[in-house]
This record gives sequence, C-alpha cells and structure tokens, in this order.
Amino acid sequence: MFKSVLVANRGEIACRVFRTARRMGLRTIAVYSEADAKALHVREADEAVLIGPAAARESYLDTARVLAAAKQTGAEAIHPGYGFLSENADFAEAVMAAGLVWIGPPPAAIRAMGLKDAAKSLMMEAGVPVTPGYLGEDQSLERLQKEADAIGYPVLIKAVAGGGGKGMKKVERAQDFAAGLAGAQREGEASFGDPRVLIEKYITRPRHIEVQVFGDTHGTVVHLHERDCSLQRRHQKVIEEAPAPGMDAATREAVTAAAVRAAKAVNYEGAGTIEFIADASDGLKADRIWFMEMNTRLQVEHPVTEAITGVDLVEWQLRVAAGEPIPLKQADIPLNGWAMEARLYAEDPANGFLPSIGKLDHFRLPDDIRVDTGVMEGGEVSQFYDPMIAKLIVHRETREEAAEALAEAAGEVEVWPVKTNAAFVMKCLEHPRFNSGDIDTGFIAAEEPALTAEPLSAMALEDAAYYLRTDAAPDESGDPTSPWDGGYGPRGFRANAAARTDQHLVVDGRPQTVAMRDEAHGVISYLPLSPRAGVAFENGSAFEIRAFARAGAGSGPASDGALRAPMPGKIVAAPAKSGDTVTKGQPVVVLEAMKMEHALVAPFDGVVGEIAVSVGDQVADGTVLATVEAAAPAS
Repeated sequence: MFKSVLVANRGEIACRVFRTARRMGLRTIAVYSEADAKALHVREADEAVLIGPAAARESYLDTARVLAAAKQTGAEAIHPGYGFLSENADFAEAVMAAGLVWIGPPPAAIRAMGLKDAAKSLMMEAGVPVTPGYLGEDQSLERLQKEADAIGYPVLIKAVAGGGGKGMKKVERAQDFAAGLAGAQREGEASFGDPRVLIEKYITRPRHIEVQVFGDTHGTVVHLHERDCSLQRRHQKVIEEAPAPGMDAATREAVTAAAVRAAKAVNYEGAGTIEFIADASDGLKADRIWFMEMNTRLQVEHPVTEAITGVDLVEWQLRVAAGEPIPLKQADIPLNGWAMEARLYAEDPANGFLPSIGKLDHFRLPDDIRVDTGVMEGGEVSQFYDPMIAKLIVHRETREEAAEALAEAAGEVEVWPVKTNAAFVMKCLEHPRFNSGDIDTGFIAAEEPALTAEPLSAMALEDAAYYLRTDAAPDESGDPTSPWDGGYGPRGFRANAAARTDQHLVVDGRPQTVAMRDEAHGVISYLPLSPRAGVAFENGSAFEIRAFARAGAGSGPASDGALRAPMPGKIVAAPAKSGDTVTKGQPVVVLEAMKMEHALVAPFDGVVGEIAVSVGDQVADGTVLATVEAAAPAS
C-alpha cells in the first residue's frame, strides 16, 4: 500500500476521501485555488498546495499544476474524486506516466465509455439491453427521419458526445423532426465539437436506476446493488436512495447482472456506475430497463450504497489501486435496510433556484446523521464552483422510516444569509407521491408548486414577536434601566396609554401584525442580528424578521411618519420624492441589508416630507431616512 495520497479535487469530495485515507494511516495532500485558501479541505489535509487562480481551468483542471503539486509533496498516489478530472483519460495516463498510482479505472475503459454511441454498441455486443434507437454512421436527414419514424414518436435526439442535457432534443411529431435534429446538431457542434447524433425512444415515465460496480486487477467484478436517482431538477439530482423502490428480486438480478457484464466488457477496475433508464409506466420490469451510460468514477451518491452494504467504497478504491483483490465475494455483499441522501445546495428555490453565494455567517447541520460537507461556519460559498454544500444521509430499516428521518434532518438545517434548498427537500420527502414510491424523473417538475416552502407558522411568528418585542427596547430617554420601559416594568405599561397588545413585524419584506405574548412557545431557533432584527429558522427555511419600534425609537414607520432604517445598510432606491402623494404601504425608500432589499413604506396615506438620504448612502440602524405627513381629513 502506498503511504500518501493527493486528492485532485476540492470541498466535500476531498474531505470525504481524506476521512478514509486518514483512518488507513495515509498522509493526505490537498490542492487548492486562490478562492479556496481557507476552505475546509485545505484545513483537513496534512499538507496543501496552492495550484492557481479561482477559475477551475487555471487550477483544478490544470493537469500540469496538479502533477507539479504531487511532485513537490512527494505524493505516491492521486485520487481524482468525482467531477473535474475524474473521467479524463489523458489525465489518468499523465498520472501513471509520472510514476504515480492512479486511483481510478484504466484510461482505455474511460475512453470506451466516453462516447454514447460507441458505448451503446459495445453494450449491445456484451448482451446488455439498450434503449431502442438508432446510432448508425449514416447521419443524413433522410436516414435519421426514417429511423425515428420506425421507432415511433416521441423520440429523443442526443448528441453522441453530449452530457448535462446539451445537444438533447425531444421530438413529439414527425413534422418537427428536422428542426429538432438541426438544433441538436448545432448544440453538439458548439459544446463538444461533434455534430453527430443518435436517436432513442423517448420514455414517458422514466426512472433513473443505477448500479454500483467494482472491479479489481485480478479480473473480478462485483455489484453492490442498485440506487434510484429519479428525483431530479433539470438533470440535477436532488434525492437518491438505495435500494430502488418497487424493485423485485427478479428485476434486481437482471439489472445487476447486466451491470456486471457491462463492466467486464471494458475490463473495468475500481469504482464505477452503470446507469439505466427504466420505463416506470407499469412498474419496474426486467424487460423495460435499458443501459444509458457508464460513469467511470465514484458517484456523489455513493454514501447510500455504503449504508446498505456496510462497505467503505473509498477504502476499496485505495486497496484495489494498490493491487489488492476486492475484499468481499459477490455472495457476501449484504443489502440491509434503506438509505436516502439529499443534496443540500446553496440556491434559492424562491428565485428560480439561482445559486446563492456569500459568507456562511451561520451554518448548522444535523449532528445525529451522516453529513458529508466541505464548508463550515465562517466559510464562503464561491461563485466559481458547484453550489452543493453538503449531503445529508440517513439509514433506517424501512423506506418510510428513512424518508421521515431525512425530512426531519432537512428541517433542522440552519444556514444564513446564504439560501439553501433544505425546505424544498423536506417538501419532496413529505409529498404523498414520493412516500408511495410513485416517482419518475418528471416528479419535481410536475409537483413543483406543492414543493415550495411555506411561510413562517403562526406559532413561530408569535415567538418572533416575543424575541423582538418593541416594548423591551430602551425608552426615549435613552436610559435602559428606566422603570417606564416595558422590559423592566409591567408588560406594555405606559403612563396615560393603553397596554400594547400587538407587535408589528416585517418578515422577509412583508408586513405582519402579531398578538404579543408573555413567553415564547419555543418552536423556532432564533439568531439575533441586532436589537431590532433577527432570523427565525423553521422547517429548513430562514426568515429575516425586523420589528417596527414605537414612535421616537427603533425602526420602521412610527406614528409621527418617520421611516427609520431597521438595520445598517445601503440605500439602493428612492421610489418617492419630497412632495409626492402616497398611499399606505407604498414604497418610499429601499434599503439593501444582509444581501436583501427592504422597502420602507408609507405608514398611512399622506405626503412625503423630507427624503433625508440619497441612493448609495450607507446608513446606520435607526437613521431617519424619510418622513410622511398624514393627509388632511376630507372636509
């Protein structure tokens, strides 16, 4: 066994490999870009080397720089992780040419599975079922149209060198085929330099089933059962599970045997995944599952396979790369219980799932399940790399128990101010269709309206009102020990004034009025941002809350019409100007704070008095930004 390993990757991937390597007594070496200088994988390694600027092509994808780092540190082996250079045959050859151990499949196997048409031809020769279609050399419109007509519509046109949905067109009718073909050819040429296409029967209710395979240098290939990765959003996997729901023993035997044949056909070594597409319109059946492609690397979702088999797949990778045989025979690989994994992405489901970047001021994940992550509190989510920040993995006896446990875990996620998909994941796991196993790759698109996060609950709002109660703020005199202040005297007591019973809040920019309470329910986790603002975490969502303080102090609109900054920030807009007539709720000034915009609105119908700030100004908490004068009553 070699004594040191360099991981040519970053983040969660590198941290995962390091965990096993350390347990095995190996020296761990990290590479990092300038953007990752303070990243978790850099801290966890025994040694780390800067290899270039933030852009991946100038650092993590630069073969020469990675090999130079290996030479500099005396690394004996290189693990590519998953992503970046992990399926690059030229990189694998360069590693071996440098006299280092390549922890991955042979370059020839990577190349054999790299083109969809060549891989399908190879699979057909090996007796692996492939999706009905055409992958011939004749690329004329006439021949392709004829083949599509024979297959029957709808069909899927795919660029042979494609991936990630590029160069892929669904065609519903014969008369639309020529246009779809032209589009697929253009995308194939632009993205991959290859306009050639293949045609497949389009599966109306597809399930994404994949089988974990493993080969060694002694000619042995085994499988470690199947996974279901059907819950996807725009080809991006969200939830994976093992085993696949609805998979009976006969179908499992057929699909896993086909996967082993596929791996043997390319003399496979190391960890790999054979991906199949299943027609789930009538359940999973052996004669309705077809080869799609092979991933010649470890997969992001490998933890669910580890959970049901008790196998550390990274340890197997290291041992097989060192020339050792696979530790278990096929008959000895168990399938115990049910495992599920959710990918926690730094993205905003409420804003089209756009990536959410920035510093992780608050980062709390469940501590009673397996969590694979490459970030930490105080770290940063960079614009340069994949937005996945963690994986939540559970293992239980049954699928129902696993789904319940993972939903609970997703609901415990607390991240601020970066947005995450935790609440979205929780909704997926709690959906009746998911729980019944009625899933396919179109599940999220079909059910998306029902998967959006709910607003803060009534009980949580009451708790927020308690934590941000305005009558606990110092009184106008500025004396925090004043007996007239609600925090010290009777709750809500004011001389010659009625007791306060309502609290006025702004939750994620929306005004809310909440009945006051003398104590909290304790249903939310609360993060103070300032005396007048905080964040409430509930069911995987984060809600920014600020209080409208009483007149003369605090933030928000008061009875005198003064609009005060709820927290420090920057003025980004002034929709109204002095002298404008405004109605209650109309925006007057817009403040940007905590990476969000907050509109300060007219508290009543009236006329804008002074606008005390200009766009671009930085303002402190409590600064009067504008005033509104009440409209004169009608005569």
